[in-house]
This record gives sequence, C-alpha cells and structure tokens, in this order.
Amino acid sequence: MTPAAGGSPADDIDEAVALLRAGGLVAFPTETVYGLGADAASPAAVERIFAVKGRPRDHPVIVHLHDAEAMDAWAARVPPPARQLAAAHWPGPLTLLVERSARVPDEVTGGRPTVGLRVPAHPLARRLLAAFGGGLAAPSANRFGKVSPTTAAHVRADLGGAVDLVLDGGPCTVGVESTIVDCTTVPPTVLRHGGITVQELVVTVVDGTTGPSRAPGMLESHYAPAAAVELATSAAAAADRAAALRRLGRAVEVLDPGPDAVAYARHLYEWLREADARRLDVLIVVPPPDDGIGVAVNERLRKAAGAR
Repeated sequence: MTPAAGGSPADDIDEAVALLRAGGLVAFPTETVYGLGADAASPAAVERIFAVKGRPRDHPVIVHLHDAEAMDAWAARVPPPARQLAAAHWPGPLTLLVERSARVPDEVTGGRPTVGLRVPAHPLARRLLAAFGGGLAAPSANRFGKVSPTTAAHVRADLGGAVDLVLDGGPCTVGVESTIVDCTTVPPTVLRHGGITVQELVVTVVDGTTGPSRAPGMLESHYAPAAAVELATSAAAAADRAAALRRLGRAVEVLDPGPDAVAYARHLYEWLREADARRLDVLIVVPPPDDGIGVAVNERLRKAAGAR
C-alpha cells in the first residue's frame, strides 16, 4: 500500500470511515494531540469513548469538523466573534464553545447547552473528516486525567485493543491541546490556554481559566503522570530539591529544557511519559517563561503538579 499524507496507508482511511459509521472508535492525529474519535451524531458511539477512557459522563467532548461551514449544523447560533475566530484560525488548534443545535446529543455535551467545535489542521485528520462527512467527537486518546498522547505508540500503550483502529500520523507538531474560547459570553472568554496564544486571537477575550469546569481540561488535577510533579522556581532550586530527595532514597530527575516554549510544548507529554517509563518517584520541573505558548505549558504543569 502507498502511504498517505501523514503516515497512514491510504486504505486506512476507508477502514476508519467504515468503523466510525458502524459505531467504532478510531484514534487519529491532530496537530495538538491524538484524539479518540467516534461519530458525534451517535449517542452509543460517544458512550464508548467515555467507557474506554474512564471519563466522567458530565465532562464534555469536542466535536471535530472538516471546515468552518459545518459549524452551522452543530450550533444553534454562531455569534460574530466565533465567525471571526473561525475565519482567522481554522484549521488550527482552536476550539470554539457555542450554543449547541438540536442535532448534538447530550452525550457529547454532558447535558450542557453548549458544544465545543474545532477544525484540526493535521492533514491526516482533515482527510479522515472529509471522507467521513460528519462530526467526530474526539477527546485525547488516553485514560482520563492522564498524560495526553502525542504519538500513535502512546495511544496503543494507553488504550491497547479498546480502540478499533489507530491512524498513525507521526508525532504531533504542537504537543498541547487546543485553546478553548467560550463565544457565548461578551466578550468571549478563554477557558483553556493551548496551541494558539491569547495574543494571536483576532478578537478581544477575557480570562476564564479558573473557577468551575466549563470545558475539557479545566479540572484542577489533569495531564498527570504516575510520578509526582514538582515545580521549581529556578534551575538552582530544582537541583537543591533533587539532591535533598535523593538523600531520602527517592528516584528523582530534573526537567529543565530551557526557554524555548514551542519546543517545550511539543515534547512536554513525551517527557512526562518518560518519567513513568523510568519509574521516577518525583519529576522536578523548571517551567518555561510564562508568555506565548509557555502559558499553555505552565497551565498543564500546574495541573500535573496538582494531582498530588
């Protein structure tokens, strides 16, 4: 078979579409992380996502679409800021929260009146969505609350045979989840920092990343490896803390990738997974600068540290 753009054989797309239309689960790559996809119009198929991930039923999932024109079928109303954001940033790592239409099952939204919509930029995801011709409900393809997958191997290690097919599109290029903007508020509200920075957004937004969970990734403990994650204020502080823990017999490493926040985001989940592969007790992390995509990285690190 001839490989398709993104790394999977061309025939895999046909198999994936057939599985999805039969209510199956297909993991697929996006530019952010790998998603666990099911037909968003099928309550039974979406229920399988929750069962496989161990995800709470009231925690909504994002619907992935092929293009912005499809948004009108899934939204009861699309306010002008949502149109502007979609025009400027789709395809891309941005999720828009809008009022749900009647076609959206409660299983997708956790019974809430809103739905998160996104058009991913990964070429393999776009080919899959074009061939499927509908929306794919797709949270990250891992056990709930754990470290998100950025390679097909991560998906297989986490979910094994619980997934009907894994499309391999290579490592994700962004590495952290999409930015989520609630477009039902005036002005729109950022609920989760992600692959598009607040500074890049073409509309004025306010920060709503604290408070009750209103979107995926807003729980206090999330993105966590089995190893305890501790945040250090500097490389020197990290070294001192590591030395103290090693004297107590703990297996410890320091993660200090430097100030390149883009590379930090791309490899963050890989590094957190390596901490468990090395059976560390504690991973001490020196965060990147808190600007640009570093804001999203630090949000994930705080939640990983909050899991203890």
